[in-house]
This record gives sequence, structure tokens and C-alpha cells, in this order.
Amino acid sequence: MKIGILGGTFNPIHLGHLILAEEVRQKIGLGKMIFVPANMPPHKDNGDIISAHHRLKMLQLAIRGNPYFAVSDIEIKRGGRSYTIDTIKEFKEIYRGHELYFVIGSDLIRYLDEWKDLRDIISMVKFIVATRPEFPLTDLPDYITTIDIRAVDISAFEIRQCVRQNCSFRYLVPDAVRDYILKKGLYK
Repeated sequence: MKIGILGGTFNPIHLGHLILAEEVRQKIGLGKMIFVPANMPPHKDNGDIISAHHRLKMLQLAIRGNPYFAVSDIEIKRGGRSYTIDTIKEFKEIYRGHELYFVIGSDLIRYLDEWKDLRDIISMVKFIVATRPEFPLTDLPDYITTIDIRAVDISAFEIRQCVRQNCSFRYLVPDAVRDYILKKGLYK
């Protein structure tokens, strides 16, 4: 089976993430897409990131009803900084004999040189980059396969700002995620 891995902070998960995952899943023919929330992203300021528990719960709510989607708490259970190489090594053990596809958005291409053990990651998975219009791709390394996805201009930063400013963020996140954010008073 072909298995996709979509890592990220998901602070919060939004419709852009879900559309990206579904389009990549369908275009590549993945049997499963696994969302992996980072415990502590190594390249982000963690001061604006809510607890992993809340981000995991929102992911679970967001994917409910899609039989091709799953959530893994592997990085949260591991604790500390979340490095892709560690997650890929664990998934290679868990999913022996399956093809693993690691999916990122084109906004992350500029940071690849900073990734821990990138060459090892490349040797273990097929690297898929989903194109985003505001982040055009040029001079790509040969190990990257690109997939065009529809333009969805939603960012987690924008959603957090909306919450803080008491603006509507309806239709940017699944209803269950919106309800959870409001009920728990997140991002205030």
C-alpha cells in the first residue's frame, strides 16, 4: 500500500491542510494519509503554539468521516523536538513493505537544507511537494516530485489572528474544529 505522511504543527488544522491531503491522496493513489502533529517543531518559535494535546484532538475531529485519513501521535509520544528523520525511521518499522510518501507544501522548500539528516529521509521515502501559488517552485532537486493542488489561501496564522480579534473564522476550519477552539478558549 502507498502511505502518505503529512507532518506539521497544525496550529490549528484548517481546510487548506485537508484539501492538500485529499488531492495528493487521490492523485498519487494513496491507500492512507497520516497526519503527524509535531510535538515541538525544530524550526519554529514555539511560543505561539498551543499544547500538542489540543492540536491532536483538533486533527482527530477534522478527519472524522474520511476513511483514508488517520492521525498519529508518534511525535507527541516521543516528546522533545520533532525531527522528520526520527518519525520516518519509526514509520519504516511500523509500515514494513509499504511505500512511504512524505508530503510537504512548497512553502517549506526553502528550509530543506536546514533539515536534520535530509539525505537519509530522501533515501527512505518518496518526497512529494504540493505546489502553492504564493510559493512558486524553481530549481528543484531531482528527488522531489511535485503535485499541483488547487489554490486555497488559508493559513493557521490568519485563523489565530481571527480568534484573537473576535473575527469570524467560520469556513476556514471544519465546524467541529471551530467549535472546539471556541469551547476551549484557544488562541485568545
